[in-house]
Amino acid sequence: MSQQRAPVSLSRLFLFFIPLGISALLINLSHVIINGTLARAQNPELIIAGYATAMSLLSVTERPAVLFRETCSALVRDRVSYRAILKVAFIVFGGSLVFGGMIAFTPVGHWVFKGVYGAEADVADAAVNVYHVLMFLSIFSGFRCLFQGVIIYKMHTRWLTIGMVFRLTGMFLLSQYIIHRGVTSSQQGAIIFVFGMMIEAAISWLEGRSLAKRLPERSPECEVERPRQILKFYSPLLFSSFIVVWVPPILNALLGHTDHGTLAISSFAIAGSMMNLCLGFFTYFHQIALQFYRTDPDQVRRFVLMMGFTPAILVATLSFTPAGPWLLVHLIGVEDRLLDASIHALRGFLPFVLIFPWLDTLNGIILSKGQTKLMFGSQTANAILTTVLIVVLTLSVPDWTGTLGSLSQSGGIAAELLLLVWLFRRAMKAEGWSAPKQTATGELDA
Repeated sequence: MSQQRAPVSLSRLFLFFIPLGISALLINLSHVIINGTLARAQNPELIIAGYATAMSLLSVTERPAVLFRETCSALVRDRVSYRAILKVAFIVFGGSLVFGGMIAFTPVGHWVFKGVYGAEADVADAAVNVYHVLMFLSIFSGFRCLFQGVIIYKMHTRWLTIGMVFRLTGMFLLSQYIIHRGVTSSQQGAIIFVFGMMIEAAISWLEGRSLAKRLPERSPECEVERPRQILKFYSPLLFSSFIVVWVPPILNALLGHTDHGTLAISSFAIAGSMMNLCLGFFTYFHQIALQFYRTDPDQVRRFVLMMGFTPAILVATLSFTPAGPWLLVHLIGVEDRLLDASIHALRGFLPFVLIFPWLDTLNGIILSKGQTKLMFGSQTANAILTTVLIVVLTLSVPDWTGTLGSLSQSGGIAAELLLLVWLFRRAMKAEGWSAPKQTATGELDA
């Protein structure tokens, strides 16, 4: 049963986008809650550094699971394709759990954090301790994203906001309990994170599973029947993620080798959480393009032009006005040299948030065409340039603390956008792609 087709208007785009944006904003508020909790420890630099080091490696196990949100929303149209993607998902989730177990319960964890990251012994011990809890997070995150893909396809995006409200409430209450009992280890941050993810995964499962049951057994518009067809779309995303996910560990490893390693890692983590707080609401432009670009590309472009500059304005305001220090002091509890280093690191993220909306929109267009192999090349360029920049900057200005990381990531995303634009234009010429035109009835293939 295909969905009712309807004209695309700005109000329709906003009704689709706003719940997604709110849910993403709340996700980043959850990281602020965790950092704010850990900042109240007696030795906040060590506690936050241990948690941030473990979190940077978590992306290795979580990223493949997160990709199922886009894969599911793009490919699942009936119960046959739904069952096919479930088979692929269970294999990926199992692999993530095995990898996390190796980090948490074998010498591999200490070797990675001490040898690869260059973390000090106490930071490495804290990171391994954190991973005893974080190893399970990718499972809950994967189920959340899988069912959110169905929810997004069916346009029930309000459920992403509902799930995040319950998640955030649970995390806040648990954080207050931990603060009351006393913040003593980095692992407490992981406990808060996993607890919140379990809540959101449960709500996404309840709604997503209900919607999946109402899908037709077979849809004439869907050609996906077997896991092999899922993998053709998913594999380029997965391979690129294996390259990109190692960028945060490399950044933290080299930051740990600077003149003030613990301060550099901590300030970079705090600046990143503030940057993500500003960017969070605007991280679903790719879904706008994925769901609506084929029907009305002009309306999608108009929407992105209206909204795309807002993240940069927010980051600039926090970086260059008293609003930023005030928030860091009162919201997270950061003080003294950690406060100054975090503000400087946040300024380095300004190019990043200026570029991101346009890159995310182009990624959505490419997802709608199924050409995920293009994203592999562009994300590889991002990883390479980010790594080169962090090495050069660390050797040149080792006293810039967390700013080294933010500037490197800004350079990397610029390289990703430039290469992706070139690859996309080349593919359009080679395969004869053209922008879709609005039909007389303004049909929407949702």
